[in-house]
Amino acid sequence: MKKFIIFFFIAISLIITGCQTDKNNEQKELTISAAASLREALEETGQKYMEDHPDVKIIFNFGGSGSLQQQIAQGAPVDLFISAAEDKYNQLLAKDMIDKNHSTQLLGNELVLIVPKEKQNIESLDDLLKTDIKRIAIGTPETVPAGQYARQTFISTGLWSRLESKIINTKDVRQVLSYVETENVDAGIVYKTDAIISDKIKTIPISGHGLHDPIIYPAGVISSSKNADESTQFFEFLKTQDVMDIFKKYGFKAALD
Repeated sequence: MKKFIIFFFIAISLIITGCQTDKNNEQKELTISAAASLREALEETGQKYMEDHPDVKIIFNFGGSGSLQQQIAQGAPVDLFISAAEDKYNQLLAKDMIDKNHSTQLLGNELVLIVPKEKQNIESLDDLLKTDIKRIAIGTPETVPAGQYARQTFISTGLWSRLESKIINTKDVRQVLSYVETENVDAGIVYKTDAIISDKIKTIPISGHGLHDPIIYPAGVISSSKNADESTQFFEFLKTQDVMDIFKKYGFKAALD
């Protein structure tokens, strides 16, 4: 009987130790909400980070910055937010929903006009006034920063009132790219970084300075993150030169360049 009792307690001890070991080996899951235009660059960045930190699993939630901001404001369990517009980000910052000590202007970008590859009659924004141009896609300005910048550009150039009836709003900037690639629209406005990843479109630079607000991507740790240490470590990783080189490969630039 005594041997049985000793064996019983040893077995229980091993089970408890095993459970504790499994718990210690559990991966921490970080949820990163980020602008859709960052998809390829962040997926490469996240993969690199996870290879160096096998105890961390990064889950990305890509979308329009305005929609992501609303999700966070409503309590979505997010650890870090990277927006394509400062106004959406600053709404959370003003409510102390982003840790001010771990917040930065991370990246910059540019707007370009895109058309299907075979379309040869568009060389500038003014060409969008042509009668055979029926549909122009931009992100919904209220929730998609690229759409907000596109509308500002059309207003600055005096084209908005003349083109508004042709505008097709989309859920995010990647949907604009898709619509142009599939020729569901005649033209669209996206970021330079979106245009770079496609071989199905023609890219037309948008000339002129001060046509829209500066395109800045702020990033910060969510104050309510349950993985504050891991989130902070990934936030610091985003600011390293190795990661900046990845961003630049996809057409981004440092925010202050």
